[in-house]
Amino acid sequence: MKLSPFLPCLFLIAGCNAAPDDSAKKPTSSTTAADPASLDFKDAPPVAVSFSEPPALRAQVLLDRLGFSPGVIDGKEGQSYTAALRGFQKAHDLEESGKLDAATLRALQQWQEIPATRLVIIPAGFAAGPFVPAFPKDAADQAKLPALGYRNLTEALAERFHTTPETLVALNSPSTLVGAGRPFRVPNIPDIDRATLGEDARGWNGTLERLGVAPTQVAAVKLVVDKSEGVLKVYDEGDKLVAQFPATMGSSRDPLPIGNWKIQGVSRNPDFHYNPKLFWDVSDSKEAVLLQPGPNSPVGVVWLDLNKPHYGIHGTSEPHTIGRAESHGCVRLTNWDAARLAQMVKFGTPAIFQN
Repeated sequence: MKLSPFLPCLFLIAGCNAAPDDSAKKPTSSTTAADPASLDFKDAPPVAVSFSEPPALRAQVLLDRLGFSPGVIDGKEGQSYTAALRGFQKAHDLEESGKLDAATLRALQQWQEIPATRLVIIPAGFAAGPFVPAFPKDAADQAKLPALGYRNLTEALAERFHTTPETLVALNSPSTLVGAGRPFRVPNIPDIDRATLGEDARGWNGTLERLGVAPTQVAAVKLVVDKSEGVLKVYDEGDKLVAQFPATMGSSRDPLPIGNWKIQGVSRNPDFHYNPKLFWDVSDSKEAVLLQPGPNSPVGVVWLDLNKPHYGIHGTSEPHTIGRAESHGCVRLTNWDAARLAQMVKFGTPAIFQN
């Protein structure tokens, strides 16, 4: 059965293929968010059904909040989770076991009051989109769009809470209704403090809010992209590891450019000049096009330009592939990690690419 996009709410399991609902315009319950423009996720009333937090899910949430990103928060003990644990352990002078061992649990104990998930109310401003339900695959068709936005509310929610649509289904249920004013369980990635927002060039403040990324971050004095570990590391002025992000970096055809580079620019919500001649796996017969900004841009929400032509550090439209797929030589992060990194660096920040 094809669900009508005009239903007040959509079933979560169908949300990835359906148009956004119009429940923001037609409140259907007393739980609907009061401010139609708000992007804040308020706590929903408690429910009788208890939720059991898997240890890996809880650890992923804490690691993400502390700057040692596990990539997508999914409760699975994969390679990005292991790398995040190693990074946290290194930063806290623990044995780098890559496991949630007793010493690591003790180190995380000071944040024991932070739950792994929250039951929130989806705000009307967030649910309103705009969305691009029939998102085209071809760059020429993407160039016709005013923005490369999310396909639907479920995809937007997954990015906001640093997870995947599949994990949201697991945290709720396939029959859970998703729409403005609806209660919804999510990984506990907090709202940002709007008072800390700065200049809103190119709609960047809204991007930070929609990604749950605080504008104030630790200053990066040096970046190290480590091919063998599959991560990007951030060091402070004391040469201490203060953040780490899983990354996709190069391929056999387009290897990571090993060497000492520098950040020579930060483009937030960038346009993307798609030139087929720069990609070996795209036909040169296709025309170059200009793609508008958006989270589903080939470079995501951020481009950190390097002093090596055509190379940079950027976001992605497919966060679940980070650390698992290949790139065309650039360093690719999840959109939320790329946005966080953009708040850490400045012109001239060294970026060391090593095997």
